Amino acid sequence: MAGLIQRHGSVLVRRFLTNGKRINKRAVAVTQFHTSAQLDKIVSFKLADIGEGIREVTVKEWFVKEGDVVEQFDNLCEVQSDKASVTITSRYDGKIVKLHKVIDEIALVGKPLLDFEVEDEADEDSSSSSSGESSSDEEVVKAQAVATGGTTTAAATAVITSGKVLATPAVRRIAIENKVDLREVKASGKHGRVLKGDVLEFLNIIPQGTVKPHPTLAQAKPVATAPCSKSLETVVPLKGVAKAMYKSMSESLKIPHFAYSDEIDISKLVQVREALKAEALARGVKLTYMPFFVKAASNALKEHPIINSSFDEPIESIIYKSYHNISIAMHTSQGLVVPNVKNVESKSILQIAADLNALQQRGAKGSLTPDDFTNGTFSLSNIGIIGGTYTHPCIMAPQVAIGAIGQTKVLPRFDAAGNVIPAHIINVSWSADHRVIDGVTMASFSNAWKRQLENPNLFLLSAQ
Repeated sequence: MAGLIQRHGSVLVRRFLTNGKRINKRAVAVTQFHTSAQLDKIVSFKLADIGEGIREVTVKEWFVKEGDVVEQFDNLCEVQSDKASVTITSRYDGKIVKLHKVIDEIALVGKPLLDFEVEDEADEDSSSSSSGESSSDEEVVKAQAVATGGTTTAAATAVITSGKVLATPAVRRIAIENKVDLREVKASGKHGRVLKGDVLEFLNIIPQGTVKPHPTLAQAKPVATAPCSKSLETVVPLKGVAKAMYKSMSESLKIPHFAYSDEIDISKLVQVREALKAEALARGVKLTYMPFFVKAASNALKEHPIINSSFDEPIESIIYKSYHNISIAMHTSQGLVVPNVKNVESKSILQIAADLNALQQRGAKGSLTPDDFTNGTFSLSNIGIIGGTYTHPCIMAPQVAIGAIGQTKVLPRFDAAGNVIPAHIINVSWSADHRVIDGVTMASFSNAWKRQLENPNLFLLSAQ
C-alpha cells in the first residue's frame, strides 16, 4: 500500500492505494494539518466613520506591521483628523497581511485601511452552524483516534456534545486535544466567547486572572449618565447689529483683499497731543489720537482720490467721492458698529474729536441712527486700544480700502546722529480692493498718511 498526500483548498487529504484502488482518508494528525472546520480567508478592514462629518484622516502612527498576529480590540494605528486624534482598534482575530497606508498618508472613510487573514467561522448562534461545528469537532476527534490507532473516548464524546459555546475553531481544537468540555470553561470574550487564554487558564498552563474579561452590559460598572450635549446648547438667532455684521462681512469676503503694512514713529504727535489735551478738555472735547489719524487720512485721500471711491460691480465702474465720510469701527455692547464722521475734509481736528465723542456716546447707549452709518467712503479701526499690533482688516463694501492701527509702544530707535532713543511706535495694516487699487497706490497713500503723523506741523497747512 502506497500513500500520497494532496492539498484540496486548505484541506489535506491522504490517499491510500490498495490493490490499485484509491481510498480517501481524513486520518491526519491534528497538530500537523488543518481540517475543513478552519478555512483561512482575507478580509479588508475599512476605516469606519469617526463622526463629526469627518471624511478623511491622516495616518500618524502604526502600532502593527505586516505579519503581526492581533486579537480583537488590539490597537492598530493612530489617525489624525482636523479635529482630533483617534486610535483605531481591531475588529478581528487574525494575521495582518497588508497595510494599505503609510505614515502621513491620507485615509478615506469607507476605504480599506489594512487586510487581515482570519479564520472563516460559521455563525455559531444558529442551530445549523452548531451542528456543523459538532460535525467538524467529531471529525477531528476521529482523526486523532485513527492517527493514534485508538477509538473515540467518552471524554472526547463529551467534547463533541459541547453545544452552542462561542469559540473559534482554533480554540475548539485545543479543547479537543486536551479533552476539555468548553461548557465548563469560564468565558471572558465578547458576547461570552471562550478565548484561547480561557482554556489555558482552565488547564492551569497560565496563572488564573491572566485573561481580563471583556466588559459586557451585565459586567460593566454603572456609569453616571452624562447630560445630553444638546441640552447644554443655546440657540440664539442673529438679529440687530449681529445680523447686520453677518451680512456686511459676507459681502466683504467676496472682495479680493490686498494687504500692506508699515511702522510709524508718532513721538512728535505724542508731544502735540499732550500740549493740546487740556485746552481741548476745557472746550468740552476729549482729545485722543484718533482725530489726528482721521484728519491725516482725509488729507492723504485728497492726494489719492481713488482710495475714497466705491466700486460698482454690476456696471464695472469706479465711483469717486468728493466728500470724506470716514467710518470708525467701534465695539459696543450690541457688537461691532461702524458709524462715520461726515465731511472730514472740511473739519478741524477739534471738530472731528467732538464728532467722534458724540458717536461713541450714542454707540454706548445704543442710540446710533441710520444716518450715522450711511454713505461711508473710507474706514479706520483702532485695534490698539485692545492691544494688537498687525491685523488683516476686512473692507466694508462698497468701499475699497480700510486701515487698522495697532497699539502704541515705546521702542528703541536710532536718531539722526545714530544714538539710541526711545520712540513711540505704532503699526498700521491696510487692506485694499485689488480689483481697482494696486500696491503702489496703497503704499503711496500710506506714506502720505505717515508723513503727517510723524510731522504734525503739516496739519497747519490744511485748509481746516
